[in-house]
Amino acid sequence: MDSIFLLVPIVIVFIVLAVKFFFWAVNSGQYDDLETEGRRILFDDEHESPRSSGPAKSDTAARDDEPSESGDR
Repeated sequence: MDSIFLLVPIVIVFIVLAVKFFFWAVNSGQYDDLETEGRRILFDDEHESPRSSGPAKSDTAARDDEPSESGDR
């Protein structure tokens, strides 16, 4: 019976904290868009660009056209 006097206030504190965190999540926009994440997992992105393995062609061409400072060319 003595443990009830300890456990009931602890449970009340946990419930108050859970309600507080729930209202914080709702007010901060955590539940605004529930559909996008579910669809994003199921479907591939069509707008994803292919990854290149090296530097862009314009970067290497610009470096090759510049004369070197040591005069090796």
